[in-house]
Amino acid sequence: MSSAAAVTIEGVSKSYEVRTGEDVLALDRVDLDIKPGSFVAIVGPSGCGKSTLLSLLAGLTPVSSGRLGIDGDIVVRPHPKAGVVFQSDLLLYWRSILDNILLPIEIKGLDRKAYADRARDLLAQVGLKGFADKFPSELSGGMRQRVAICRALIQEPGLLLMDEPFGALDALTREQMIMDLQTMWIRLRNTVLFITHGIDEAVFLADRVIVMSPRPGRVDLDLAIDIPRPRRWSGIHEDPAFQHYVRQVREMFEAKGVLVAH
Repeated sequence: MSSAAAVTIEGVSKSYEVRTGEDVLALDRVDLDIKPGSFVAIVGPSGCGKSTLLSLLAGLTPVSSGRLGIDGDIVVRPHPKAGVVFQSDLLLYWRSILDNILLPIEIKGLDRKAYADRARDLLAQVGLKGFADKFPSELSGGMRQRVAICRALIQEPGLLLMDEPFGALDALTREQMIMDLQTMWIRLRNTVLFITHGIDEAVFLADRVIVMSPRPGRVDLDLAIDIPRPRRWSGIHEDPAFQHYVRQVREMFEAKGVLVAH
């Protein structure tokens, strides 16, 4: 397994030119240090730059100013230690499940056969044993997203970047995926950066919750979560510590006018 990666974000800003020719500032001087092996959730309103920050870290978009580092390497292109899971599973419909998982291996010119057993093991770990020869159209949305996670994990990345990976799932499937992700992370102990709109989801999964301001995105709150693991979704909402952390995040959103208190 790759060792967990350290992440540094130093004074990062990102602006985009819109159709009118004006620049729109998406992120404004964001600073974060993420320790190896930590699970960090970033939560904020739509348009606050959460996904932009992940795209920058993934090396898919260049920064406007500042710099990003993964294990001391400045990010200018996709980093070999990083795996990415998007909200859409992005599976190739004409490839089998096994072939979809092995796609990053093929792209990097690595030995497919050497990773095939690993791919099947990952499928078994996410409850999809026996599905290697199926095609995406034969799987439900939740099952396809499990495959997307396997594809990101096939190279055992030291950094897993997840952009609202459960946002399109129904409530029950989402709950199971949250529990499955926690179990997987406890076993792997890699570094995870998890983007979400869900306050409960962020507090449940993370060691640390970063709350972003409305655009331009800045860090409004950096909250350490001290709740023992493994955590159980079925009872977590009655836990006083959980309630306290959720309230802190909600109060920040209320102060910024993102949520209206009644």
